[in-house]
Amino acid sequence: MAVKKIEAVIKPFKLEEVKEALTEIGIEGLTVSEVKGFGRQKGHTEIYRGSEYTVDFLPKVKIEVVLADTLIEKAVATIVKAAKTGKIGDGKIFILPVEDAIRIRTEEKGEKAV
Repeated sequence: MAVKKIEAVIKPFKLEEVKEALTEIGIEGLTVSEVKGFGRQKGHTEIYRGSEYTVDFLPKVKIEVVLADTLIEKAVATIVKAAKTGKIGDGKIFILPVEDAIRIRTEEKGEKAV
C-alpha cells in the first residue's frame, strides 16, 4: 500500500486558506485539531494585572490528511504556498508512512479506504 500521512502545524488564521487550496487540488477529507506548541518562536511575554508572564505555548492548528503517495508532493507544495507568511512561526509539515487504513462503513482497506 502506497499511502502516507501529512501532519501540518500552521497558524490558525491560515486554516481556511489551506483548506480551500487543498480542496482546489481535489483533496476532500482532512482532520483538524486545535493544538498548542512552540519552536524557535519560543512564545512571548505578556502583562496581566501588572504581572509579567511568559506564554510558552502558542495556539496552532494541526491538519492531518492521508493520501496516496502520488498526491503527497502536490499536497505539501499546496500547504506551504497557502500557509506561508514568511514570518517566524509559520509551522512545520511532517510526512509519515501509513501501514494500513480501513473504512469502517465498508471495511475497505488500503488506498480504497482513503
